[in-house]
Amino acid sequence: MFPVIVPMASETPSGIGLLIPPWYDIIWSAVAIAIIAVPMVMFVLPRVTAMLDERAEKIEGGIQAGEQARAEAAELRARFDDEIAAARREAAGIRDRASEEGKAIVAEARAKAESEGQRIVAAANRQIEADRQAAEISLRSEVGLMASQLASRIVGETLTDGDMQTRVIDRFLSDLEAESPVGIAAEGEK
Repeated sequence: MFPVIVPMASETPSGIGLLIPPWYDIIWSAVAIAIIAVPMVMFVLPRVTAMLDERAEKIEGGIQAGEQARAEAAELRARFDDEIAAARREAAGIRDRASEEGKAIVAEARAKAESEGQRIVAAANRQIEADRQAAEISLRSEVGLMASQLASRIVGETLTDGDMQTRVIDRFLSDLEAESPVGIAAEGEK
């Protein structure tokens, strides 16, 4: 094996010699380092370098993919915001059209109701006028009949002549009509 050199007791280093190892320790240390360093540099270092380069490429690829995904997300977000804005504008337009249509429907219903009301009022006025005329005719005939009966009692004879009966009734009604409104108005003024 290797010879071991042991320093003698008389050769005890002093001063700076305490920090510097003996020459044989330096040589053996250099041999040991060379035995370890040469295989490391030849075999391990290239593999570690290749592995680190591969990882660096993966990391750079991941960073690029992340930036690309971020750009795509920003583009999608912009499109999404544009679509939301368009949908909001469309909804506002629909609301406005619905409001206008509602106002038109209300106005149309009002117009129909007003014309229907006018038609009903006109029909009611016609009916009232017809009822008034029917009542007037009925009243005239009843008053005429009563006047004829009264005249028969006063005169003491029955008026059998139709023309004479009609003249008596018409004269009585004319007197009654002339007297009624004027008489009532004159009495109201007194």
